[in-house]
Amino acid sequence: MSDNLKRTPLFNIHKQLGARMIEFGGWEMPLQYSSIVAEHLAVRSNVGIFDLSHMGEIEIKGSGALPLIQKLITNDASKLSDGRILYSPMCTDTGGIVDDLLVYRFSASKYMLVVNASNTDKDYDWIRVHNRNGAEVSNVSDDIALIALQGRNAPIILEALADVDVSAIEYYAFKEGEVGGIPTCISRTGYTGEAGFELYADACRGADLWNALHDATINAGGNAVGLAARDTLRLEMKFCLYGNDIGETTTPLEAGLRWTVAFDKGDFTGKNALTQQRDHGIKRRLAGFRMLDRGIARSHHNVYHGDLSIGEVTSGAPSPSLGYNIGLAYLPIEWSKKKTKIEVEIRGKRHSAEVVATPFYKSSN
Repeated sequence: MSDNLKRTPLFNIHKQLGARMIEFGGWEMPLQYSSIVAEHLAVRSNVGIFDLSHMGEIEIKGSGALPLIQKLITNDASKLSDGRILYSPMCTDTGGIVDDLLVYRFSASKYMLVVNASNTDKDYDWIRVHNRNGAEVSNVSDDIALIALQGRNAPIILEALADVDVSAIEYYAFKEGEVGGIPTCISRTGYTGEAGFELYADACRGADLWNALHDATINAGGNAVGLAARDTLRLEMKFCLYGNDIGETTTPLEAGLRWTVAFDKGDFTGKNALTQQRDHGIKRRLAGFRMLDRGIARSHHNVYHGDLSIGEVTSGAPSPSLGYNIGLAYLPIEWSKKKTKIEVEIRGKRHSAEVVATPFYKSSN
């Protein structure tokens, strides 16, 4: 593994826990601690704890903060009130997705964007280039540790450690308080489909926060969870992974993210291209499929309809919750409808599959 990889404030803890470490987006991160299936099912049935400190945080402050954000993203941040969160793509002029991110509103003049780890530097440069509103833009990623607690028992565990009423935090909202005596921003968004929280603290207190949450998680019969199970959890919910399912060659409309594009909010980067695509109709869309045999579809596997190559897999994996193999692929509209039979080429052999409704897993949360 390269010596140039970044490490989160929790790196030594992961090593002590015996995690298998891999390179991910320029970071050395835990892939798994035990088995992928055990970690996945712990989140679905109980609780799991994740290190997400590789994610990027960019603060935007001042009177020009909201105008800048509105220009950058496709969704409408003017609808946010203090303590609320918004999900949105950030697009190029041609409608391709620069990144997908979360917007946190602390006040009318203070926002925080949470961006994908591998895109942090790119996003920071992109935001500064487009900053014509005099906003103060700061990359504060190195100052923050981010830990997620996910699963139906996450609220119970966090309630015992927090000094705020966790049950009062609504979906896509946050509160500032203390967890285990550590100043923390407690948010409720999630990437698993289960009840869960994201906890932001000073990087220097990250290990203390992890230890308090990890002890409670293990005592409750839960698990530490690595990137592998995080991927299968989000895939079951059809939550897009940047670099796989979305990127600068795909648009929000093609990815099934039409609900994140506020065409009526005023001008934003990519609006003209997305308006044309909306008016003329998309030619392909991100569709879910299930394998009809034991074949496991993986990213970049070719997809066929008869003898015609119609696309390639963007994400694929066994589904621990469902007991069969699933995947995502951009398919032409005419072959993206439910029950359409397709084939995925795996190691030179065609395997039968069928387009299905998504999300694959119906969460009870």
